[in-house]
Amino acid sequence: MPESLPQPIIVSAEDCERAVDVPELIEEIAAGFIAYTAKEVVVPPVGYLGFGEPTGDVHVKYGYVRGGEVFVIKVAAGFPQNSARGLPTGDGCMLVFSSRTGFLLAVLLDRSRLTDLRTAVAGAVVARALAPTRIERIGIVGTGVQARLQPLMLMHVTSCRDVVLYGRSAERAAACAGDLESMGFRVTVLDSAEKVAESAELIVTTAASRSAHFRAEAVRPGTHVTGVGADAPGKQELDAALFARAQVVVADSIEQCADHGDLAPALAAGAITLDRVRELGAVLANPSLGRTSQDQISIADLTGVAVQDIVIASHVLRRLSPPSIA
Repeated sequence: MPESLPQPIIVSAEDCERAVDVPELIEEIAAGFIAYTAKEVVVPPVGYLGFGEPTGDVHVKYGYVRGGEVFVIKVAAGFPQNSARGLPTGDGCMLVFSSRTGFLLAVLLDRSRLTDLRTAVAGAVVARALAPTRIERIGIVGTGVQARLQPLMLMHVTSCRDVVLYGRSAERAAACAGDLESMGFRVTVLDSAEKVAESAELIVTTAASRSAHFRAEAVRPGTHVTGVGADAPGKQELDAALFARAQVVVADSIEQCADHGDLAPALAAGAITLDRVRELGAVLANPSLGRTSQDQISIADLTGVAVQDIVIASHVLRRLSPPSIA
């Protein structure tokens, strides 16, 4: 007699978020990057839809870990103009299927919250691996979701609680500062991204942009910079010349970043060649490939890799432990 078909579970955004254990997820995301670089993860090219009016984009990422129980398909949409209407700028969901039968096991209606969390956790993974030992100020460029989540995740890997912040809108910068202060940070809002770069030892750029936020010369020796906003063709947050100055350049996926990360314009400008770029998984597996001096400038270009979605979806389902998944 044939087995009965599994009934997929539907998990709300609230339940998805409640299921996340951040310290545990940091370790799992780090292990996922190592597996990705070791070719233990099957990740096809990213599906991308770009929209002109209103401006927006949709990313489709999918894949599986070899020998794993599931494969994951994630759809994430970002429409920045939603904020002017009082709406979230992102939405999305994750579909989890059995790698043994192809049957749908779960629909994670996370409204892109898991994507936001796994992106911020990657920032913490990178900071733990590459940031200088002494951090007096964290610099944040941007005022959106990642401007809030990146510092929140950094709390797990650094004791620094002083933030300098810049946003193009003074009103949104003040709101973001208030939210960060409620999390336990001391926040100073500055009037330019250049001043943020001059003031911080750990900088995270989180704003969608078509050009660099600050000049390469503004970054001091011994600084680490993580860019998370250049995740689609045409976007850029970091000055190409910064890649020439940096002694350590890391990409979550060399292939992706060379195509549409901050690395892409730096390569086009001749500021760096691919032989100088190290993949994050390689650095995590062998720390000697990362920062070797407190005076070095390091860059991490994060475009988001499907292994992060696979890891966080599996993390949520394991912690929920529904009968149909266990």
